[in-house]
Amino acid sequence: MVEIKTPEQIAKMREAGLVVAAIHEATRAAAVPGASTKDLDDVARKVIADHGAKSNFLGYGGFPATICTSVNDIVVHGIPDRETVLKDGDIISIDAGAIVDGWHGDAAFTAFVGTGHDPELYELSRVTEESMWAGIAAVRKGHRLVDISKAIEGYIRRQPRPASGKYGIIEDYGGHGIGTQMHMDPHLLNYVSKKRGKGPRLVSGFCIAIEPMVSLGTAKTHVLADDWTVKTDDGTWSSHWEHSVALTEEGPLVLTAVDGGKAKLAELGVETAPDPLA
Repeated sequence: MVEIKTPEQIAKMREAGLVVAAIHEATRAAAVPGASTKDLDDVARKVIADHGAKSNFLGYGGFPATICTSVNDIVVHGIPDRETVLKDGDIISIDAGAIVDGWHGDAAFTAFVGTGHDPELYELSRVTEESMWAGIAAVRKGHRLVDISKAIEGYIRRQPRPASGKYGIIEDYGGHGIGTQMHMDPHLLNYVSKKRGKGPRLVSGFCIAIEPMVSLGTAKTHVLADDWTVKTDDGTWSSHWEHSVALTEEGPLVLTAVDGGKAKLAELGVETAPDPLA
Protein backbone atom coordinates (compact mmCIF):
# COMPACT_ATOMS: atom_id res chain seq x y z
CA MET A 1 0.00 0.00 0.00
CA VAL A 2 1.19 3.53 -0.83
CA GLU A 3 1.20 5.86 2.17
CA ILE A 4 -0.39 9.23 1.31
CA LYS A 5 0.70 12.17 3.45
CA THR A 6 -1.15 15.24 4.69
CA PRO A 7 0.36 18.72 4.27
CA GLU A 8 1.32 18.68 7.97
CA GLN A 9 3.13 15.37 7.55
CA ILE A 10 4.96 16.64 4.48
CA ALA A 11 6.13 19.60 6.55
CA LYS A 12 7.66 17.16 9.05
CA MET A 13 9.34 15.30 6.20
CA ARG A 14 10.73 18.61 5.01
CA GLU A 15 12.33 19.07 8.44
CA ALA A 16 13.97 15.65 8.12
CA GLY A 17 14.99 16.47 4.55
CA LEU A 18 16.80 19.61 5.63
CA VAL A 19 18.78 17.61 8.19
CA VAL A 20 19.84 15.31 5.34
CA ALA A 21 20.84 18.37 3.29
CA ALA A 22 23.01 19.52 6.21
CA ILE A 23 24.66 16.08 6.37
CA HIS A 24 25.42 16.34 2.67
CA GLU A 25 26.99 19.77 3.02
CA ALA A 26 29.21 18.67 5.89
CA THR A 27 30.31 15.34 4.42
CA ARG A 28 30.97 16.86 1.00
CA ALA A 29 33.40 19.29 2.63
CA ALA A 30 35.03 16.45 4.60
CA ALA A 31 35.52 14.13 1.58
CA VAL A 32 39.17 15.05 0.98
CA PRO A 33 42.33 13.01 0.36
CA GLY A 34 43.48 11.43 3.60
CA ALA A 35 40.05 11.25 5.21
CA SER A 36 38.71 7.82 6.06
CA THR A 37 35.14 6.88 5.35
CA LYS A 38 34.73 6.50 9.16
CA ASP A 39 35.72 10.17 9.47
CA LEU A 40 32.81 11.04 7.19
CA ASP A 41 30.47 8.89 9.28
CA ASP A 42 31.59 10.75 12.41
CA VAL A 43 30.79 14.06 10.70
CA ALA A 44 27.31 12.82 9.80
CA ARG A 45 26.64 11.62 13.35
CA LYS A 46 27.50 15.05 14.73
CA VAL A 47 25.18 16.83 12.29
CA ILE A 48 22.30 14.54 13.21
CA ALA A 49 22.93 15.08 16.93
CA ASP A 50 23.25 18.84 16.51
CA HIS A 51 19.81 18.94 14.84
CA GLY A 52 18.17 16.76 17.50
CA ALA A 53 17.31 14.17 14.84
CA LYS A 54 17.82 10.42 14.66
CA SER A 55 19.65 8.24 12.16
CA ASN A 56 17.51 5.99 10.01
CA PHE A 57 20.52 4.11 8.62
CA LEU A 58 22.19 3.09 11.90
CA GLY A 59 20.84 -0.32 12.90
CA TYR A 60 18.61 -0.65 9.82
CA GLY A 61 18.66 -4.37 9.10
CA GLY A 62 21.84 -4.46 11.18
CA PHE A 63 23.64 -1.73 9.22
CA PRO A 64 26.48 -0.54 11.49
CA ALA A 65 26.90 3.08 10.42
CA THR A 66 25.12 6.42 9.97
CA ILE A 67 25.79 6.86 6.26
CA CYS A 68 26.71 4.69 3.27
CA THR A 69 30.09 5.52 1.71
CA SER A 70 30.50 3.91 -1.70
CA VAL A 71 33.90 4.48 -3.31
CA ASN A 72 34.70 4.03 -7.01
CA ASP A 73 33.31 0.65 -8.17
CA ILE A 74 31.12 0.29 -5.07
CA VAL A 75 27.61 1.16 -6.20
CA VAL A 76 25.75 1.47 -2.93
CA HIS A 77 25.68 0.43 0.76
CA GLY A 78 29.41 0.81 1.38
CA ILE A 79 30.15 0.58 5.13
CA PRO A 80 32.35 3.36 6.59
CA ASP A 81 35.56 2.17 8.26
CA ARG A 82 38.98 3.41 9.31
CA GLU A 83 40.78 1.33 6.69
CA THR A 84 39.17 2.96 3.64
CA VAL A 85 41.11 6.18 3.21
CA LEU A 86 40.16 8.50 0.36
CA LYS A 87 42.86 9.40 -2.13
CA ASP A 88 43.29 11.88 -4.93
CA GLY A 89 41.20 10.87 -7.95
CA ASP A 90 38.61 8.79 -6.08
CA ILE A 91 34.89 9.33 -6.38
CA ILE A 92 32.53 8.61 -3.50
CA SER A 93 28.76 8.36 -3.31
CA ILE A 94 27.42 9.33 0.12
CA ASP A 95 23.92 8.20 1.03
CA ALA A 96 22.42 9.74 4.17
CA GLY A 97 19.14 9.81 6.03
CA ALA A 98 17.49 11.28 9.13
CA ILE A 99 14.30 10.99 11.18
CA VAL A 100 12.40 13.91 12.74
CA ASP A 101 9.36 13.10 14.88
CA GLY A 102 8.99 9.74 13.17
CA TRP A 103 9.24 11.07 9.59
CA HIS A 104 12.11 10.14 7.29
CA GLY A 105 14.40 11.87 4.80
CA ASP A 106 16.85 10.12 2.46
CA ALA A 107 19.21 11.43 -0.24
CA ALA A 108 22.56 10.70 -1.89
CA PHE A 109 25.20 12.45 -3.99
CA THR A 110 28.49 11.69 -5.73
CA ALA A 111 31.58 13.72 -4.81
CA PHE A 112 35.02 14.00 -6.40
CA VAL A 113 37.99 13.57 -4.07
CA GLY A 114 40.89 15.88 -4.83
CA THR A 115 41.86 16.30 -8.48
CA GLY A 116 43.03 14.34 -11.49
CA HIS A 117 39.73 12.75 -12.47
CA ASP A 118 39.04 11.44 -15.94
CA PRO A 119 36.49 13.72 -17.68
CA GLU A 120 34.43 10.58 -18.27
CA LEU A 121 33.82 10.38 -14.50
CA TYR A 122 32.49 13.93 -14.37
CA GLU A 123 30.18 13.06 -17.24
CA LEU A 124 29.04 9.90 -15.46
CA SER A 125 28.06 11.89 -12.39
CA ARG A 126 26.40 14.60 -14.47
CA VAL A 127 24.34 12.08 -16.42
CA THR A 128 23.25 10.31 -13.23
CA GLU A 129 22.31 13.53 -11.45
CA GLU A 130 20.47 14.97 -14.44
CA SER A 131 18.54 11.72 -14.90
CA MET A 132 17.41 12.07 -11.29
CA TRP A 133 16.13 15.59 -11.99
CA ALA A 134 14.37 14.34 -15.11
CA GLY A 135 12.62 11.81 -12.90
CA ILE A 136 11.73 14.48 -10.34
CA ALA A 137 10.25 16.66 -13.09
CA ALA A 138 7.93 13.76 -13.97
CA VAL A 139 6.41 13.79 -10.46
CA ARG A 140 3.09 15.39 -11.33
CA LYS A 141 -0.56 14.64 -10.76
CA GLY A 142 -2.04 12.32 -13.38
CA HIS A 143 1.26 10.59 -14.11
CA ARG A 144 2.00 7.06 -13.02
CA LEU A 145 5.08 5.61 -11.39
CA VAL A 146 6.34 4.31 -14.72
CA ASP A 147 6.51 7.89 -16.03
CA ILE A 148 9.28 8.57 -13.51
CA SER A 149 11.14 5.44 -14.62
CA LYS A 150 10.67 6.42 -18.25
CA ALA A 151 12.05 9.92 -17.66
CA ILE A 152 15.15 8.59 -15.87
CA GLU A 153 15.97 5.92 -18.44
CA GLY A 154 15.12 8.16 -21.36
CA TYR A 155 17.52 10.86 -20.22
CA ILE A 156 20.38 8.38 -19.77
CA ARG A 157 19.79 6.69 -23.13
CA ARG A 158 19.84 10.03 -24.97
CA GLN A 159 23.34 10.93 -23.76
CA PRO A 160 26.51 10.34 -25.78
CA ARG A 161 27.97 6.99 -24.89
CA PRO A 162 31.15 6.73 -22.79
CA ALA A 163 34.30 5.07 -24.10
CA SER A 164 33.17 1.79 -22.56
CA GLY A 165 30.26 1.83 -25.02
CA LYS A 166 27.30 2.26 -22.69
CA TYR A 167 26.01 3.41 -19.34
CA GLY A 168 24.82 0.61 -17.10
CA ILE A 169 21.57 1.43 -15.31
CA ILE A 170 21.85 -0.67 -12.16
CA GLU A 171 19.02 -3.22 -12.18
CA ASP A 172 18.89 -4.64 -8.65
CA TYR A 173 18.38 -1.37 -6.76
CA GLY A 174 16.10 1.62 -7.22
CA GLY A 175 13.95 4.25 -5.59
CA HIS A 176 11.21 3.75 -3.03
CA GLY A 177 8.35 5.26 -1.17
CA ILE A 178 9.29 7.13 2.00
CA GLY A 179 7.44 8.53 5.02
CA THR A 180 6.93 6.79 8.36
CA GLN A 181 9.58 4.34 7.19
CA MET A 182 12.69 4.86 5.08
CA HIS A 183 11.79 2.17 2.55
CA MET A 184 8.12 1.76 1.65
CA ASP A 185 5.97 0.90 -1.33
CA PRO A 186 6.23 1.50 -4.20
CA HIS A 187 9.57 0.30 -5.51
CA LEU A 188 10.80 2.59 -8.30
CA LEU A 189 12.81 1.12 -11.17
CA ASN A 190 15.27 3.40 -12.95
CA TYR A 191 14.25 1.83 -16.25
CA VAL A 192 10.99 0.70 -17.83
CA SER A 193 9.93 -2.91 -17.34
CA LYS A 194 6.84 -4.21 -19.08
CA LYS A 195 6.58 -6.89 -16.41
CA ARG A 196 6.06 -4.25 -13.71
CA GLY A 197 3.27 -2.42 -15.53
CA LYS A 198 2.47 1.26 -15.05
CA GLY A 199 2.41 1.33 -11.27
CA PRO A 200 0.24 3.57 -9.08
CA ARG A 201 -1.11 6.91 -10.19
CA LEU A 202 0.61 9.93 -8.65
CA VAL A 203 -1.67 11.98 -6.39
CA SER A 204 -1.23 14.79 -3.89
CA GLY A 205 0.49 13.43 -0.78
CA PHE A 206 2.56 10.88 -2.74
CA CYS A 207 6.20 10.83 -1.55
CA ILE A 208 9.03 9.02 -3.32
CA ALA A 209 12.82 8.75 -3.08
CA ILE A 210 14.23 8.92 -6.61
CA GLU A 211 17.74 7.46 -6.88
CA PRO A 212 19.36 6.43 -10.14
CA MET A 213 22.60 4.45 -9.93
CA VAL A 214 24.64 4.28 -13.12
CA SER A 215 27.97 2.64 -14.00
CA LEU A 216 30.43 3.08 -16.84
CA GLY A 217 29.76 -0.50 -17.90
CA THR A 218 27.54 -3.24 -16.60
CA ALA A 219 24.11 -3.04 -15.01
CA LYS A 220 24.93 -6.16 -12.98
CA THR A 221 26.16 -6.13 -9.40
CA HIS A 222 27.10 -8.48 -6.57
CA VAL A 223 27.10 -8.18 -2.78
CA LEU A 224 30.31 -8.71 -0.81
CA ALA A 225 30.73 -11.01 2.18
CA ASP A 226 29.67 -8.27 4.62
CA ASP A 227 26.13 -8.67 3.19
CA TRP A 228 25.92 -4.92 2.43
CA THR A 229 28.57 -3.62 0.04
CA VAL A 230 27.40 -3.73 -3.58
CA LYS A 231 29.97 -3.68 -6.41
CA THR A 232 29.70 -3.71 -10.18
CA ASP A 233 30.41 -7.12 -11.69
CA ASP A 234 32.93 -5.73 -14.17
CA GLY A 235 34.72 -3.34 -11.79
CA THR A 236 33.59 -0.18 -13.58
CA TRP A 237 33.03 2.89 -11.43
CA SER A 238 29.55 4.15 -10.67
CA SER A 239 27.57 7.19 -9.53
CA HIS A 240 24.55 7.47 -7.23
CA TRP A 241 22.25 10.48 -6.80
CA GLU A 242 19.03 10.67 -4.78
CA HIS A 243 16.42 13.11 -3.49
CA SER A 244 13.19 12.57 -1.55
CA VAL A 245 10.24 14.27 -3.26
CA ALA A 246 6.67 15.05 -2.19
CA LEU A 247 3.83 15.76 -4.60
CA THR A 248 1.46 18.43 -3.27
CA GLU A 249 -1.57 20.23 -4.66
CA GLU A 250 0.79 22.99 -5.83
CA GLY A 251 3.33 20.66 -7.46
CA PRO A 252 6.49 18.78 -6.43
CA LEU A 253 8.65 19.72 -3.46
CA VAL A 254 12.16 18.28 -3.21
CA LEU A 255 12.28 17.61 0.50
CA THR A 256 16.04 17.05 0.71
CA ALA A 257 17.15 20.05 -1.40
CA VAL A 258 17.87 23.28 0.46
CA ASP A 259 15.77 25.33 -1.98
CA GLY A 260 13.13 22.62 -2.37
CA GLY A 261 14.36 21.99 -5.91
CA LYS A 262 13.19 25.39 -7.11
CA ALA A 263 16.23 26.43 -9.15
CA LYS A 264 16.85 23.13 -10.91
CA LEU A 265 13.21 22.37 -11.69
CA ALA A 266 12.76 25.90 -13.07
CA GLU A 267 15.36 24.97 -15.71
CA LEU A 268 13.08 22.10 -16.67
CA GLY A 269 9.96 24.25 -16.82
CA VAL A 270 8.51 22.91 -13.56
CA GLU A 271 7.26 25.13 -10.76
CA THR A 272 7.83 23.77 -7.26
CA ALA A 273 5.36 23.84 -4.39
CA PRO A 274 5.83 26.47 -1.67
CA ASP A 275 8.15 25.43 1.13
CA PRO A 276 5.98 24.69 4.21
CA LEU A 277 8.83 25.79 6.49
CA ALA A 278 9.49 29.11 4.76
